[in-house]
Amino acid sequence: MGIYDFKVLNNKGAEVSLDEYRGKVLLIVNTATGCGFTPQYEGLQNMYDKFSEKGFEILDFPCNQFLGQAPGDDAKIDSFCTLRYNTSFPRFKKIKVNGSDAEPLFDFLKKATDGKRIKWNFTKFLVDREGNVVGRFAPSDKPEDIEASVEKLL
Repeated sequence: MGIYDFKVLNNKGAEVSLDEYRGKVLLIVNTATGCGFTPQYEGLQNMYDKFSEKGFEILDFPCNQFLGQAPGDDAKIDSFCTLRYNTSFPRFKKIKVNGSDAEPLFDFLKKATDGKRIKWNFTKFLVDREGNVVGRFAPSDKPEDIEASVEKLL
């Protein structure tokens, strides 16, 4: 199974096939609205603005699994992100990234990299245009720090 075989729910509850993103460079991130890393939304949006026309997408998956730092429903999370950080990249339904009820996409991403659990919000996975998972970045890696890796794939 490859990344384009996965189907996920967007923040409105509609099913989205990742095959829609075939041929694009993807940055898949588990996020939270009440985390110390939440200001990274600004850097993510800056990178999205800079590279989206070149075939770059950020896929935002809110996650409340780490100290309840993504409270509220999907609509509240979306409102917070768009009003506070002016985000315009795709946001998906709130998920879990670890454990028996983890989103299967994130199990795939973990296995494709180092196989380790996700330790915190704002873990980032970089996928090339062919659907290969080519990088995993820690929450402390700011979007600005990984911009060169993204640009190289574009």
